Amino acid sequence: MQRLLSQRSDPDHGLSVRPGKTMRGVYRLFSRLGLAAMSVNIGAPRSFPVLQFVVVVFCATGMMFPQSPPEPSPLSLQQAATIAMEKNPLRKAALADTKAASAGVQEARSFLMPHVIFSETGTRGDDPVYVFGSKLRQQRFTMNDFTLNQLNTPLPYGNFSTRFGGTWNLFDSFASWHGISRAKEMNTASAHQLERTAQEILFRVVQSYYGVLLATKQIEVAEQSEKTAKSIMDRSQVRFDSGLVVESDLLTAKVRLAGREEELIRARNNLEIARAQLNMAMGVPADAAYQPADALAERNLAVPSLAEEEQKALTSRPDLMRIESEQSAQQLSVSIAKSSFGPRLNAFAGWEMDNPTLLAGGGGNNWVGGIELQVDLFEGGAKRAALSRERAIAEKITALKQAASDAVRLEVRQAYYDLDSNRQQVAVARTAIAQAQESLRINQDRYEGGLITITDLLGAEEAARRSQTDYWQAVYQFHIGSANLELASGTLNLQSPVVMP
Repeated sequence: MQRLLSQRSDPDHGLSVRPGKTMRGVYRLFSRLGLAAMSVNIGAPRSFPVLQFVVVVFCATGMMFPQSPPEPSPLSLQQAATIAMEKNPLRKAALADTKAASAGVQEARSFLMPHVIFSETGTRGDDPVYVFGSKLRQQRFTMNDFTLNQLNTPLPYGNFSTRFGGTWNLFDSFASWHGISRAKEMNTASAHQLERTAQEILFRVVQSYYGVLLATKQIEVAEQSEKTAKSIMDRSQVRFDSGLVVESDLLTAKVRLAGREEELIRARNNLEIARAQLNMAMGVPADAAYQPADALAERNLAVPSLAEEEQKALTSRPDLMRIESEQSAQQLSVSIAKSSFGPRLNAFAGWEMDNPTLLAGGGGNNWVGGIELQVDLFEGGAKRAALSRERAIAEKITALKQAASDAVRLEVRQAYYDLDSNRQQVAVARTAIAQAQESLRINQDRYEGGLITITDLLGAEEAARRSQTDYWQAVYQFHIGSANLELASGTLNLQSPVVMP
C-alpha cells in the first residue's frame, strides 16, 4: 500500500490519495466489491476521508487475506471420555430406557390406588325406556307421564349426565404387589444396562483416541520413510551419473520413492478418518476440531492374575447383573400368573347428576356404591397356558445366564492373553527398531562402496520402516488391550488407569 498511497498534511482530512494507474485498478476492485459509494475520483487529486480509507483498506485486506481456520482445541483422553458420557447418543438412549423403567415402577404402584373418573354426557332421543329413565333420574317424573301415549310414544327428550365414579382393587391375590416388585427388578436391569453401555462407549473412546495417536505416528513414520527413499534415490542418481550403476537401479529407487509418497498420502487420510471416528465416539459433529493432548508412548500398567480378573468379571459385570435382575423379574412374572387363579375383591362407587339442560340445572342426582368379589371358574385354560409360558421363559433366562457367564469367562481369558502378547510384542519391536536402523546404516555404506545391490539396500530400508510401524502398532495394541481387559472384567470407568494416562 505504500506504493499506492502517500501521506501529506491536510487541515481538513489528514490524508489524500495520489492518482495513478495502480490506484485506478484498486478503485475498480472496490467497485466490484460494492464499495463504489465510498470511492474517490481518480481523475484529479482530491482529499480522501480517513474513516472511509480505513474501512476500504480493511475490506480489501479481508478479501485478499481470508481468515485461517481456528486452531484445534487440545483434548485429553479423560476429557474425551467425559464428553462422550454427556453427548454420546447411545448413552442417551440407554438413559431414556432407565427413565422408562422408572416410570414403569410408578405405573405398577398405581394399581394399588383407587381410580377416579369424571364424565359428562349429553343425549337426546325418544326411546321410551330412555325417556322414562331420564325423567326419573332428573326427578321430573309426574303423573301425566303415566299416560299410555306418554309411555309408548314420548316426545324427544334431552339429558345431560355428570358422573363421578371410582374403583379400588382391594385384593387381587397379591398380583399387584408382585407387579411392583417385577417393575423394580426391570428398573434395576435397565440401570445395569446403562452402566454397561457407558463402559462400551468408554472403550470406543479409548480405541478411537489412541487410533488418532497411532495415525499421527504413522504419518511421522511415512514422512521419515519418504525422506530415506528420497536420499536413496539421490544417491542412485549420483552413482548412475558417475556410471557406477545401471539405470535399473535408479528406476527401482524412483519406484520405491513413489510408493513411499503414496503411503504418506494414505497415512494423512487415515488420520482424518481416525479423527472423525473419535468425534463420533464422543457424540460431537464429525468436523469438530480437536487435537489430542496426550502422546502415544509406552506405559506400565499393573495387571492382576487371570483368576482375579475372572472372579471380578463374574461379580461386577453389569450385563451379567442385568441378566440376574431379568431372571428375578421373570420369577415374579410366574408369581403374577399364579395369582390370576385366586379371587379378586373390588370396591366401586359412583355419583351422578342428570339435568335437562347443560347449565340451567333443574334436575336430580343419585349415588351408588358396593363391593364385588370375582372368582374365575372357567376360562378355557388360558390362565394355565399363560403360567406355562412364563415358566418356560424363566427356564430360558436361566439357560441364557449360564451361557453368558461362560462367554464372560472366555472373553476375560482372551483379553488377558491378548494383553500379555501385546506387552511382549512391545519389547520385541523396541529392540527390532534399533537393529533395523543399524542394518540400514550399514547397507547404505556398503551400497556406496558397491558391495551390495539396490535390492539389498531397499530391503534394509523396508525392514527399518516396518520395524517402526510394528512398534507403534504394538504400543497401540497394548493400550487397547488394557482397556479391553477392563471392559471384559466390568471395571472400565472414568477413573480407570487406562482412561487417566
